[in-house]
Amino acid sequence: MKAAGLPGLDRLRRELRRGELVLDEAVRAAHAGDKWFASALPDAVVFPRDVASVSRVLRWANRARVPVTVRGAGHGYVGGCVPVRRGVVMSLDRWDRIREVHATDFVAVVEPGVRTQALQDAVERRGLYYPPDPASRAECSLGGNIATNAGGPRCLKYGVTRDYVLGLEVVLADGTVTRLGSRTHKNKTGFDLARLFVGSEGMLGVVTEATLKLLPRPPWRASLAAGLSSMREAAALIRRVFASGFLPCALEVADRFTLAAAHRRTGDARLEGCGAVIIVELDGHEKSVRQELATLLRMVSAARPRFVQRAAGPEAVEGLWKLRREFSYALRDTGLTKMNEDIVVPRGQLEALFRLGARLQRNHGFPVACFGHAGDGNIHVNVMVDESVKGYAARRDAALDELFHGVLALGGVITGEHGIGLAKKPWWRDAVPTEARALHGLIKRALDPHGILNPGKFL
Repeated sequence: MKAAGLPGLDRLRRELRRGELVLDEAVRAAHAGDKWFASALPDAVVFPRDVASVSRVLRWANRARVPVTVRGAGHGYVGGCVPVRRGVVMSLDRWDRIREVHATDFVAVVEPGVRTQALQDAVERRGLYYPPDPASRAECSLGGNIATNAGGPRCLKYGVTRDYVLGLEVVLADGTVTRLGSRTHKNKTGFDLARLFVGSEGMLGVVTEATLKLLPRPPWRASLAAGLSSMREAAALIRRVFASGFLPCALEVADRFTLAAAHRRTGDARLEGCGAVIIVELDGHEKSVRQELATLLRMVSAARPRFVQRAAGPEAVEGLWKLRREFSYALRDTGLTKMNEDIVVPRGQLEALFRLGARLQRNHGFPVACFGHAGDGNIHVNVMVDESVKGYAARRDAALDELFHGVLALGGVITGEHGIGLAKKPWWRDAVPTEARALHGLIKRALDPHGILNPGKFL
């Protein structure tokens, strides 16, 4: 099967190197979607080998009005890289070189296809630290992290991807190549244009290089997991942790349904009968972390937990985190379809969010599994859909609608890490005020007047 005809495709082929433009149907199918429930076959896939090729593709597409959807590793959860208007998918997945790690400047310069964990491993060997840690860090790319402003458990203490972007090389929709920001850790020379592209979901330009801030690596880590009888007890304990002056590296929570699924998957007897589990991680110098861990243990023990487990030192901590990493897989093991919604509420509204989850179960008949980053209010609310039940789609959509409107009523937002993409597009108008939507449109038209970059999404 040949791709649909694109205007001027032969001209583009002549401008590119052999192998950069691919029309093979299997390759196009492999670039039709991400981890969400949608796909669309592009007309062609381009694998540019350098910035000049990216510029050539965009100049051609801008003249010919051909849609271009940029793609990284394809591990998004909202359909952000689905080429819904077909056209060309531009894959940067092969751009996976760490160009520089500078220990005295505390910066790394990377290509967009570098896997997040690959950068973390490389800098940690040199005593440095890149904190953003999305759950898919072994598979997801830094370019995708920048496109979605990815976070992770450690963003409670250290911040999200945008807090580590110092500079970018970007190719604009008309093929113009520009450098934004710098390699300094402070810069107030004009507007902060580099960060304008962080979280832009591939709609404003193509990031071809990133200069990222690094930190000194914390020399020691410790963590604590505690099982509690209810999410209400967990929320109260979380409040006490912060009220006592702790700023953990990470503070995670999981609810009864999630823990029951994890118990079935792992056979971990500690989880049986738990209504909630919290996991707290501390980092810093060993002596101070040990003292904080002892204080935290006394505080947690006062809540009469069902179990407490401590882990001291990097290897032990990683062992404890294995439990947390099982949660998502355990929910998939249930055989239900997991609608993973990365909503965020103000920290003070956690208990209200858990009540909203319980209400969704009662109103729509689907289990709702909540787990995630309790320290900053970013909870993954998973509506667990049984697709064998007649009328499931309408009930699913009604449950999601109630969830998102309920979160907005609590002063929250409908996405904290994954982006809008296609999955949350129906709620874009509800989530963002009219004036702010108009400003988004103004910026989009200024940078991409013909609308060729990732069309069909929320703009």
